[in-house]
Amino acid sequence: MTDIHRTHYASQLGEDLVGKQVRIGGWIEDIRDIGKLAFITVRDVTGACQLVVTGDNVPLAVQTPRQSAIVAAGTVQKSKAKDFPIEVKVTEFTVLTRAVHPLPIDPTGRVESSFDKRLDARALDLRNPRVAAIFRLRSAGLQVIRDTLAKEGFIEVNTPKVIGSASEGGANLFGFDYFKRKAYLAQSPQLYKEQLTLGLDRVFEIGPYFRAENSHTVRHLSEFISVDVEAAYMDYEDVMDIVERLVGNVIREFREKRRADVETAGLKTDLSFDKIDRLTYEQCLEELSKEGEKLQFGDDLSDAALRRLGEIHRGFYFIMDWPLKLKPFYIHEKEDNPKLSKSFDLQYGYLELVSGGRRLHDPEKLRSRLAEQGLNPASFSEHLKAFDWGMPPHSGWGLGFDRLMMVLTGAQNIRDVVLYPRDTERLTP
Repeated sequence: MTDIHRTHYASQLGEDLVGKQVRIGGWIEDIRDIGKLAFITVRDVTGACQLVVTGDNVPLAVQTPRQSAIVAAGTVQKSKAKDFPIEVKVTEFTVLTRAVHPLPIDPTGRVESSFDKRLDARALDLRNPRVAAIFRLRSAGLQVIRDTLAKEGFIEVNTPKVIGSASEGGANLFGFDYFKRKAYLAQSPQLYKEQLTLGLDRVFEIGPYFRAENSHTVRHLSEFISVDVEAAYMDYEDVMDIVERLVGNVIREFREKRRADVETAGLKTDLSFDKIDRLTYEQCLEELSKEGEKLQFGDDLSDAALRRLGEIHRGFYFIMDWPLKLKPFYIHEKEDNPKLSKSFDLQYGYLELVSGGRRLHDPEKLRSRLAEQGLNPASFSEHLKAFDWGMPPHSGWGLGFDRLMMVLTGAQNIRDVVLYPRDTERLTP
């Protein structure tokens, strides 16, 4: 019976193991056959190591196709190779699964493949060290977010992704038959997370959401990962502070603790800030006016306008106090100027990363706002009833995690940082 277990990953091989027996598992990246001796480069998720194969194992090793899964046992010894100070002299070499050539892409990245071909063979693409590093960073970023919010006193929750009413407003929803009834895929947890502040006070969710927008851009997906936060007894500037701390923690994690992955992925490491600039919507209009962009109060900010602001305010910046009419029905107005809202967006250049604000908690105001926006309060009865049970004031935000990763990795296309992207064209793999 073949022993499929490994004792060490490639990155764990060091001089402290010289003379020790180890078992290495991974895939063959390179083969150098010099007759009675063969050098095999084996890679795993942590890195690469060199095997020295001799004797009866040589024919099997050199005839095994590259990218095949193998396990090898042997003794660790010092190496004279430039790239490998440590190597394993093999006593046992077992092929677990042979790779069938020709492969759809070259996972070493030496031969370039089109982006679509890479996505079509995404599992194989992940054997490219640069690509794998991006997704290790993505995992680390999610962990930092969870740790940060837990320390801030938030409880992680899971809300339904199948909903019975297309009543959230905003983007189009995907509809489907659900046991002879009409159902939809959720575009956000907005209404649920607000309700949950009634008893859980501070909640967050990290999950997939869906928008049936016919968008063909490098920043839009039909399925995306959103980080959503809602907190009772907090105003909108309080939750802005949380966004700032959270993004800062992720950047520090990448820069200070994940430097090897940052370098392997070829990412920029200069992302940093002490304090994110906070601009009001009206300040933005003034700055844009000086740049020749003539906008009236109440106009939304176009991509072109946001790009100009991004040139003035390098890196991350908040835009706050938007006109109330530009925001959803649940956003609270400013008490000293009801035409403005207690809302904010976190931008990086033209790219919106976070949208949030103070929510209405007065049920009568909510019903009035729904009517003002041409929405039927009766369609929101399940949501509104929670507001008659003593709803506390609350604020929150939603962060597009894929977009954040796009910014932190310098990716030009959001699909670079998503394992299996779903958009208007792509439904497989």
